Parts: sequence; structure tokens; C-alpha cells
Amino acid sequence: EPTHQKTFTEMSFSSPRRGATVSFHSINYSVKMKSGFLCKRKLTQKNILIELNKQFPGISLLFLDVLAARKDPAGLSGEVLIDGAPQPPNFKCLSGYVVQDDVVMGTLTVRENLCFSAALRLPKSICQLEKDEKVERLIQELGLSKVADSRVGTQLIRGVSGGERKRTSIGMELIFDPPVLFLDEPTTGLDASTANSVLMLLKRMVNSGRTIILSIHQPRYSIYRFSSLKGIEDRLVEEYKNSTSYKQTKSELERIVQGQEYSTRPKSRTITYSTSSCHQFNWVLRRTFRNLMLNPQTSFAQMGVMILLALVVGAIFFGVKKNSSGIQNRMGALFFITTNQCFSSISSAELFITERKLFVHEYISGYYRVSVYFLSKILSDVLTLRTIPAIIFSCVVYWMIGLKSTAEAFFIFLFSIVLVSYTATSMTLAISADQTVVAIANIVINMIFVFMMIFSGLLVNLPSVADWLNWLKYLSIPHYGLVAVEINEFIGLTLCDMRNTSGLEIQVCSTGKDFLSEQGIDYSTWGLWQNHLALGIMTLIFLIIAYLKLRFIKKFT
Repeated sequence: EPTHQKTFTEMSFSSPRRGATVSFHSINYSVKMKSGFLCKRKLTQKNILIELNKQFPGISLLFLDVLAARKDPAGLSGEVLIDGAPQPPNFKCLSGYVVQDDVVMGTLTVRENLCFSAALRLPKSICQLEKDEKVERLIQELGLSKVADSRVGTQLIRGVSGGERKRTSIGMELIFDPPVLFLDEPTTGLDASTANSVLMLLKRMVNSGRTIILSIHQPRYSIYRFSSLKGIEDRLVEEYKNSTSYKQTKSELERIVQGQEYSTRPKSRTITYSTSSCHQFNWVLRRTFRNLMLNPQTSFAQMGVMILLALVVGAIFFGVKKNSSGIQNRMGALFFITTNQCFSSISSAELFITERKLFVHEYISGYYRVSVYFLSKILSDVLTLRTIPAIIFSCVVYWMIGLKSTAEAFFIFLFSIVLVSYTATSMTLAISADQTVVAIANIVINMIFVFMMIFSGLLVNLPSVADWLNWLKYLSIPHYGLVAVEINEFIGLTLCDMRNTSGLEIQVCSTGKDFLSEQGIDYSTWGLWQNHLALGIMTLIFLIIAYLKLRFIKKFT
């Protein structure tokens, strides 16, 4: 960091309740760095921490994530002890960790966020009444009584102040009484008065017997350097080594590690849960739906736009006729409807990206399993933002355009459109699940949909495409959707035109099957339903890819 560094401090005072003693011994941390181009790429190892030893209380320059067991253990050696014993593999689930950027659900109230944490981090052996009482006591302790029923706030929703938001984040971690509470720069972004109130709160908690380790921003040491031969860092290290505090700490560390041998192998990291998968799914799904309903820009606005678009499309293609112009209008309408479902699904690209920090923090803290979060997000997005808008859009355009007026044809059309929406959404999620920037994901997805649109069957006659390119139609989502709705619409359709031949008006008719044959479309029963099967298989494959990306996403800092 060019202008500042972090000081890590453990706050501890005499009190009836005794917090956990945290010490670390011979901590070394290194990372592997790549340099050079592809053919001449070199892998070098850079040492970040070298032989650090300390017992809190005190001040030391180190990474907070190493102490909190949130660093990648591959480059870590040494030992972090809790009350003289090695950290358990699930230490990050047993300790509290308040990240620098507050990760709380902004659409929920302060009380709802704390209740969510209590529901998932306290064991089910504790009844709901006890959990509610614990939440109320914590609200009182944190001084959040006046804003307990106020939303935390988002970019579009006015919420609580910065200090109250920070205290809510602290409360989310204190709900299960962790032996150690870590805070990464709790005063960042706060004014002097608010920062002071947060630190006074932490001091009161330390006086009650909690062990709290936090990082605070301070000016870089080089700012205070003079024209001296030795830097201030070196002088500080030298002075510390000559101090009585250093000697006391060293003797205490030697006492703690006396007669104990610690493995130099990379530390194992596991995540444990206090509740069952069903319990987690219930709470996460409820929160996800509530968050969706309280986000007007993602729910009601999208439905409003879909209804408006359906009315415009219905007006343009209103009352298609059963003649040659009707063929063109039908194809244009069906093509637009299927491709519109694909491009509308791009909004789901931000489904996992916008909540990346929240998900990673809650997952590694032991709130819920990846599968629970994944299913909750998929169900909430598919049901509210894909199924309902697709049904509304189809109901409006189908009858305004005047497509085949039978119940069977309508429901096959509706099923086809909804399935196209599901498949396109699944592909969007598969691409964006491991991305960090929405714009990059959108660019990639748009390019893929454009290529798929070319091979959908309207812009080019597919039987005329060269064999070495023709296979690309099997990867096109709108191709399967368009073929399905074409078969559904044109089977049983008779199209007639009046033509002037030798001064005589003659009616010339053709069938929908003739048109489908010209397009090289198999209009048998299997020819229809094989498109739905293909879309279903693609949906399943894309969802599996999205889940695997989410499951193996980088969760260490």
C-alpha cells in the first residue's frame, strides 16, 4: 500500500470474563508470482512474512487474515495458538471476522440481519425464543435500539448511518459469542466522531472480557523519515528488542511452546456448520426472496419493461394474416420473441457478482453451504425474474399477434419460451459465476448470443450453410426455441394468396408443412420435442458449470 500500512492491535483489559489468548510462533508466509510471457514465464516465490513471533496484547505488523485462518495455507508455515493450543481446522467458523467493507444485506433491517446470523450460526438446540432474546440484548449492547427496524440501506434505499452500519456488522459476528473477534480497519470511511464511537464500543466489549484483534490505518513510516542513515522501521525494531515488553513476551512464548512440536506441513482448513442444510435453505431462500422484492429495480421495473415491450411487439405484428406476408410476419415475430428471451437473461449476470463479497464472507464463516446459496439464488431468480415475466410477455404477444388459437398450441408456445429463458439464464450464470466485473461478463455473453442468433434459422438458410459450419446450430439456444415455436405454429396452417394469371384471379395455397420442409425442419412429434429435450440438457449442463465455478471460487485472500 503506497500511502499507509496496517497496525494490528489486540485490545485487552482486566475484567471478570477472560478472552482467549492468541499467540503466533515462527510465522512465515510466501506467495508464488508469475512473470514473463507465455513461453518464458517464470515462477518466483516472494516472502511476505518472515519469522514473526508474538503474544497479544501488543502491536505488530502482520496480516490479520493469517491470524484469522483466512489466508491460503499453501504458503503459510509456523503456528498460531489459541490459549496455547493449535488453531482448530475450522477456526474461521469459530471466530468472528468483521471485514473492512461491511457485508450486510442492505434491503433488510438491522434486526432482520442479526436474526439471520442468529438463525444460522447458533445451533438448533437453542430455541427460537432464546435466539430472539439474544438478538434484543445485542441490539441494546450495540446501541442500535433506535434503528433496529430501519433498513441498513443500499445505493437506492436510504438507510442507517455509517457507524450504525458498522455496529450491525459487528453484531453479526458477536451473535454466537466467538472466543476471538477480528476487525479489518473498522474505522475506514467513518468521520472522527463516528470512528471514536465504534472504538469506544470495542473498548467496552474488551472490558467485558472479549478478545478483540483489529487493524487500524496509520500514515506510512516513511513520511516521518529524516535525512538519517537508518530508517525509522529499523530504529523501532531495535528499540522494541531492547524493551522489557519484548523480553516478557519472549519468555512467555518460550513457556507456551515448551515441549511442543508443531507440524510444518500446510495447515488444513475446513468449514463446519451449526445447522442442517434444510434449515439453511429455508432461511437463505426467505432472505433472497425478501431482498428481491425490496429491490424495485430488479423486480417490478423488469416486469414493467417486459409488459411495455410485449405491447409494442404485439402492436407491430398485430393480427397476422394467413398469406405470404403472414409467413414473414410470423417468422419475424417468433424470431424476435425467442431472441428477446435470450438477451433479457443477461440481467442475471450480476446474480452472483454483486453479492460476491457477501457470499464469500458468509460461506467461509460457516453460515451455509454453497449448494444452499446456489439453489436459493437460482430458485428466486428463475421464479420471479424469468418465469413470471416470460408468462406475462407470452400471454400478451401471443393473442395480439393472432397466432394459432388453440389451448394446446398456446401452452406449447409458452413452455418453449420459458424453457429458452431458463437455458439462456443458465448459460449467463455459467459464464458470470466466477467473474468479478459485470461489464466484462456482459460483453462475453452478448458476443455469444449474437453468434447464436445468426444460426437460429432466420437470418440464414441453415441447409445452405457449409457442413464445416452447419454444426454450430446445435449450440444455438435461439435455434432450438425458434424451431419449436415454428413447428407449433405452422403445422396445420394453410396460407393462401390471390395471383393474377392471364387476367384471371387464382387462389394459390400452400401449407405450413411445405414451408417447414423448405427450411429443413423435421416437423414430426419427435422433431418438436427434441428441441425441448436439447434445451433441458443444456440448462442442466450450464447449471452444473455455474455451481462448480461457485464451489471452487477463490475463497482465501
